[in-house]
Amino acid sequence: MRDALAKWRFAAQRRWFTYLGMAVVFAVACVLLSQWQFGRNQETITANSLVNHNYNATAVAPSALLPTKASYLHKYEWRPVSLAGEYLPSKQILVRDRVLGNNPGFEVLTPFRESNGDVFFVDRGWVPIGSKQTAPDFVPPPPTGPAQVTARIQQSETVLPGRVAPAGQVSEINLPTVASMMHVTNAYTGAYGLLASESPKPPSRPIAAAKPILDSGPFLSYAFQWILFALAGFTGLGWALRQEYLARNADDPVEMDRAAERDRRARRRAPTDAEIEDAQIAEAQR
Repeated sequence: MRDALAKWRFAAQRRWFTYLGMAVVFAVACVLLSQWQFGRNQETITANSLVNHNYNATAVAPSALLPTKASYLHKYEWRPVSLAGEYLPSKQILVRDRVLGNNPGFEVLTPFRESNGDVFFVDRGWVPIGSKQTAPDFVPPPPTGPAQVTARIQQSETVLPGRVAPAGQVSEINLPTVASMMHVTNAYTGAYGLLASESPKPPSRPIAAAKPILDSGPFLSYAFQWILFALAGFTGLGWALRQEYLARNADDPVEMDRAAERDRRARRRAPTDAEIEDAQIAEAQR
């Protein structure tokens, strides 16, 4: 037993403790990164579950989901709301720099005044840029007169500093800014809606927003990869220890016998395809 321990005495050198410390630090970093990926995976699962739960729920009045005009509750994202009243097409604006696929264009934001006087902003969909890139050639108008609308709730966007837009356009759907531009009062400024349906049905309408693609993403596989990386660090350390052990004890009779046994086993095993190919190449060269 003492002889066996003596052969491994080199492992008590400071450099090996340094290597062990590096492996531990690397493993901790990998575990933390794996936990982050597990968290991202859970966020994706939660977001997908929210869409599945809300997307086809029964439409209700905005006031049933938004306690105040400035309210937005994330748990109601994608929930349909039902509106009765009429569009205010004269106050309609365009949201610039919106892409559908790889195509640049605009989203059409139109205020809708409900029969109780409340104003709810409806994103009626996407239109492409026109012959002039600063505006579309044609924007399908909303229905005139009394209308019934169903839209899915989205949160008001944050203003990004430094972005500008020409008259009649905005860079973000920031509802307080939009309400001020349109000179409308009693408006919902925490949430707006993506148009799902409208009646009466107009001859044409902007391209409707698509349902989000429910993809779990690569986060779970990345999490397991980081765990494997952590284990690989210790595996590499063990391999390096073993190699130095063999080098230091190469003339030990016991280790010489073990090396000879490994050679015999290697000769007994069937050759790999690569070894067969190397032998064929060598034979051909001779």
